[in-house]
This record gives sequence, C-alpha cells and structure tokens, in this order.
Amino acid sequence: MPTDLHELLRSLRVWDTDLPDFDPDDTPGEPLPLFAAWLARAAAAGQTEPHTMSLATAGADGLPDVRTVMLHGADERGWSFATHTTSRKGRQLADRPYAALGFYWPAQGRQVRVRGPVGKAPAEEGRADLAVRSTGALAAALTGRQSEELGSAAELARASEAAWERARREPDAPVPSWTLYHLRPDEVEFFQGDARRRHVRLVYLRDGGTWRKRLLWP
Repeated sequence: MPTDLHELLRSLRVWDTDLPDFDPDDTPGEPLPLFAAWLARAAAAGQTEPHTMSLATAGADGLPDVRTVMLHGADERGWSFATHTTSRKGRQLADRPYAALGFYWPAQGRQVRVRGPVGKAPAEEGRADLAVRSTGALAAALTGRQSEELGSAAELARASEAAWERARREPDAPVPSWTLYHLRPDEVEFFQGDARRRHVRLVYLRDGGTWRKRLLWP
C-alpha cells in the first residue's frame, strides 16, 4: 500500500467497471425525467447513497463553500434539500439565494450538475418533510445549533440525548428553524464517462418556459 500521498493518488483508478452507453439524441425535452432515470439506474447498479449530493453556496463575502447533503425530492418546483436557517448554509442562502448541486455515481461513471436560484418552501412543507423522516433525523434537528462552535463532545452528547428523548416522546415536535429549500434549475448537465475519454456532456438550459439542449466538449 503506497504511503506517499502522490504515489497513492497515481495508483488509484476510476470507473473500474463497464460503463453504460448514453445517446444524447435519445433524451427527453426537459432534464427531470432523465435525472429520475439516472438516479434509479445508479441505485440499481449498487451505487452507495445515490441520493446524496454536494451543495455549493457562497456567503456575503462571495467565498465558496460546499458540503454533502441529502436530496429530499425533485419535481416541477425544483431539487429540494433541507437545513436550519441558522446553519452556515442557511445563512449563506439568505445572503445569496443561489446554489449548485453535484451528484457523482462512479458505479456508472456519471455525474449530474444543477445550478439555479434557491427559495424557501412554505413552513408547512418543511414540517411535513421532517415528519416523514426518522426519529434520528428529528433528534438531530432538535439538537440544533448547527455550525455553531462546540465546547466539547460531552456537551454534544448531553444535548443529543435530550433531543432523542424528546423525539421519541413528541414525534411531531416543532423545529422552527428547520426549512425545506427548492433549487429551481437554470442549468442541468449530464456527464457520462467513457473508457476512451470521449465523455458525453449534455446540458439543458432554461429558456423562458422551455428548455434547450446542447453538447459540451469533455
């Protein structure tokens, strides 16, 4: 096993599998049906946690930030995720309500990139979103204080235990800061890797109420 970082990186390979074909001419007129099909195929191919994605935002200072979150849904309103309005990403979205998403499914050599403005869903949607999640998700939301400085691991353990007890006792406990967000895409790119590096990049661009498609050089 290489111990030098650069040696290790040079030893690693990508897409050690048979990659699927992708014909950009045989695609729907809008991106959501294709995204749903690719997500389903990634799951069927054994991709771990295909519903997770990178969420990129920027704060008032314009500096970028990125983290991995879970996709909560995708429909005509946009691609959805949730967080506390008081978290770092919540504050950044308040300053700059625009974001980018990135999905990577190495089991099939595929990526999907999504960019667009972000808006808050009505409060009742956020409550409904949290209500259908696990007890652990509610406990984490009740623990709160996301992105604030933590004094010690013991402090977190105490707060988390209290939150778990309340989540079990009150499965509909309110979390006012928990908010569902919708990213309404202006641009969605589908990337299909190719063993000969002839990658296919198909981008959908919103043009008023319709979509137009174009290919990009890899």
